[in-house]
Amino acid sequence: MTMARREWAEAVRQRFALTKSDLVGFRFAINVGLGTMIVWQTLDAFGHRPPIWAIASMIAASDPEPGEARRMFWCRLVNVAVGGAAGLIFLVASGMASWVMPVALATTVLVSSYLVRIKTMWRQAPITAAVVIASGVVHQSTAFSIAQGLLKVTEVTFGCLVGLAVSLVMSRVWLIQEFPEERRSA
Repeated sequence: MTMARREWAEAVRQRFALTKSDLVGFRFAINVGLGTMIVWQTLDAFGHRPPIWAIASMIAASDPEPGEARRMFWCRLVNVAVGGAAGLIFLVASGMASWVMPVALATTVLVSSYLVRIKTMWRQAPITAAVVIASGVVHQSTAFSIAQGLLKVTEVTFGCLVGLAVSLVMSRVWLIQEFPEERRSA
């Protein structure tokens, strides 16, 4: 049964002249589709709509290569934590003054760049800080902003976890190998 499936898959691959890169792209498309379905259905079941931050995070943390998916997961998670913490600290310490956002974002970039030093996804830290602070400014409530900030950080973390999990499972379910003709031409 397994051999017949492999022969069929090889025949399809050769018929359409699919390369390893093509198959990796198809697997990534499936990863994103499955991850989106999982994130959307799960958060919808909890009444959380729309789960855009979780879906964006799932896509950012997904990768058809499991090692890269793990790396992206940790990079994103660390920078989300830095941004969430910075946003909450500035909100609690400074309130909703108009100067808070630019100072908080600049400070977050400095912390992310010079202390944390995880360049991949480093833009995520000030983005997260901006989301946390903006929700408080719009609603003129520090308590609301803290709740929204924690919710967004949780949503991003959930999306990252789903992206990583789907990437790891799909890399085991659908193993993509280097093809002999690609090795010869390289």
